[in-house]
Amino acid sequence: MNGGNILLNELQAFILGIIQGLTEFLPISSTGHLYLGRHIFHLDDAGIFLDTMLHIGTLLALLVVYKDEILYLLKNPFSKLTLLLVIGTIPAVIAGLLLNDWFDALSKTGSTIGWEFLVTGLILWWADGVDKGSKKLHDISLKDSFIIGTFQAAAIMPALSRSGLTIAAGLFCRLDRATAAYFSFLLSIPAISGGIVFQMKPIFTGEVERIPFMALLVGTLSAAIFGYIAVVWMIDFLKKRSLKIFSVYVWALGAIILFMQFTGKF
Repeated sequence: MNGGNILLNELQAFILGIIQGLTEFLPISSTGHLYLGRHIFHLDDAGIFLDTMLHIGTLLALLVVYKDEILYLLKNPFSKLTLLLVIGTIPAVIAGLLLNDWFDALSKTGSTIGWEFLVTGLILWWADGVDKGSKKLHDISLKDSFIIGTFQAAAIMPALSRSGLTIAAGLFCRLDRATAAYFSFLLSIPAISGGIVFQMKPIFTGEVERIPFMALLVGTLSAAIFGYIAVVWMIDFLKKRSLKIFSVYVWALGAIILFMQFTGKF
């Protein structure tokens, strides 16, 4: 697309920001839900620029939640935590470089999201049933980080939840539940940052949609606010509650989408 105009109003942007903010950190897939939201609002062409601004919103939420950790990393760039984040990010970088065009094509059509929601539900259900782990942040090994990062790379598929897969991988690696969520969201900072940088080229060359400034601002702030709420809530939620409620939700959503696709209504 080369500079087309997108009629996105502030209310639609606010709702899309809520969707992005919540679903980026709840294990139900932000990309899949954003596709559905844009489809409902007849904004299927509102792609790279809008998604980038919404992701900037969720990145702002993470920077607020993890401000102490970020300051620690800046002061201690050669710490074990830095190495864990680097190792955990490598698989996503490789997947992004090799599969970006394929991912973009899938994201635009939405043809596979029903099945991916079902797979997300299966992984969450399976992970929730593993024996309770006890590893804390300082116990995470480089191998654990690479495994979690590999699950994050698999979430390049539109409706495979990044947070869901990385939390599940953390549980498979015997992290305790709160630490699995905590490390999942911390690991998402370089992943989201890298994704934003990767999307900047067409923005600077003008090969993107023209979207009203106020709508973009509202959407970005909405994503930041609700992203912050989702991060804090999810870490606390996993201390005591089951992931299976999210499995049931994405299974139901996936089944509805597949039915609508089969009947030609989607």
